[in-house]
Amino acid sequence: MSFFGRMFGGGMDDVNYKELVQNGAVLIDVRTPDEFGQGHVENAINIPLQVIGNEIEKIKAFNKPVIVYCLSGGRAGSAKSFLEGQGLEVYNGGGVQAMAAALN
Repeated sequence: MSFFGRMFGGGMDDVNYKELVQNGAVLIDVRTPDEFGQGHVENAINIPLQVIGNEIEKIKAFNKPVIVYCLSGGRAGSAKSFLEGQGLEVYNGGGVQAMAAALN
């Protein structure tokens, strides 16, 4: 990922997402419910960025790595930073299309 991508959370981490998911990682779509309803990655749960702080105990209870994604990766970057600050293992899956492609 480029310097600006890292700085602004706009891209995917350099990891094997398919393997992470196969090993139990939880996919969280941080877009709005309307966006999620228009299409999302299979088996993802919707926890919008605006309410992620209210759902931290639920996310911690998964006791698994978390992959966050959104439309382009920006909101996922914000979610990743917040969740890492809460002590979670988190990966930025970028945008929904990139995330779907990474899992195929």
